[in-house]
Amino acid sequence: MTAPARPRTSAAATRGSAELIRAEEPVLAHNYHPLPVVVARAEGSWVEDVEGRRYLDMLAGYSALNFGHRNPVLVEAAHRQLDRLTLTSRAFHNDQLAGFAESLAELTGLDMVLPMNTGAEAVESAIKVARKWAYEVKGVESGRATVVVAAENFHGRTTTIVGFSTDDTARAGFGPFTPGFRVVPYNDLAALEAAIDATTAAVLLEPIQGEAGVVIPDDGYLTGVRELTRRTGCLFVADEIQSGLGRTGATLAVDHESVVPDLLLLGKALGGGIVPVSAVVGRREVMEVLRPGEHGSTFGGNPLAAAVGSAVVGLLRTGTYQRRAAALGVLLREGLAPLTGRGVVGFRSRGLWAGVDIDPAIGTGRQISQALMAEGVLVKDTHGSTIRLAPPLTITEEELGSALGALEKVLARGV
Repeated sequence: MTAPARPRTSAAATRGSAELIRAEEPVLAHNYHPLPVVVARAEGSWVEDVEGRRYLDMLAGYSALNFGHRNPVLVEAAHRQLDRLTLTSRAFHNDQLAGFAESLAELTGLDMVLPMNTGAEAVESAIKVARKWAYEVKGVESGRATVVVAAENFHGRTTTIVGFSTDDTARAGFGPFTPGFRVVPYNDLAALEAAIDATTAAVLLEPIQGEAGVVIPDDGYLTGVRELTRRTGCLFVADEIQSGLGRTGATLAVDHESVVPDLLLLGKALGGGIVPVSAVVGRREVMEVLRPGEHGSTFGGNPLAAAVGSAVVGLLRTGTYQRRAAALGVLLREGLAPLTGRGVVGFRSRGLWAGVDIDPAIGTGRQISQALMAEGVLVKDTHGSTIRLAPPLTITEEELGSALGALEKVLARGV
């Protein structure tokens, strides 16, 4: 699949997808509102629906597919491990986990790894570690530890996490919520400093806020957070579940300011688009507060996940994907800039990641996404009239240009 196919519009083609979509309605909980495309196959930067129509994937599973669909190196690693061992639980050692943990710690410049499965699990795990550290090391009175977070954050959808979200859709109807969190404006060091006190265990932030629309803080903000947390004696927890592992043109988004957090949260791309893999990676003196029986996961660190995760680290060690994201990110910015004032009212980008604000007079983010789907390009909206662009890091210059051309066409035509 190396080139887009013209979308087919026959009644027969429409009927196949429509029947499958209708079949989901009575049996699947309605917690998602997907675009009306039914994907059956994928390779590289392309997906194909059940009628054979092909689409350029400009979302990449919210960065879970940084290395493309069915990356051959990662698929081979998964196949090889499937033929040997898939699960032991952490009741026993397996021969893949130590190597994975060692390579991930080396890649990130930290010391110890807590393997989990999903991004939300990594966030929840980090909150537990930070609170335990606050009680045992910092000396916070039992039951009083607090965590400072940023407004417009997205860290997952568990009850604890949505409790400190400022998104009413995520929160409404799910309380009561876990106490112990303070919310401050993002990109505001003065507000952050005012919220930190003797009870503060950690500051938990996304180096770039993804769900909020790829919101990039001012230069120096992350450095300021690192200096402030160090000076006030609390932890800096960086949630790089979406921004990490090559997406921004560096291994980690914090690398753009040479910042090393106390705890680093990874997920999505760590599983190579094959299996769910997440991890908390941190400094030894912080991570060692956990003892046997205090935290765990049956599937966390399973051999299949560890084998795929090791292969992901191997890809990143070469620096190839980081360099591609940086170079193609320049083309992405250069392609979006001329659209400003021609349907785009603003955009933010770093590496191969952009939040594009569309003039509401042209359409909502959902409408723009549907119009792009008709042009053979898949994106996803976020709040209001903002769409996100996050293609696989394997995308070619030609494919990226094609996607930007489709956006220009949609904006000129309107929805």
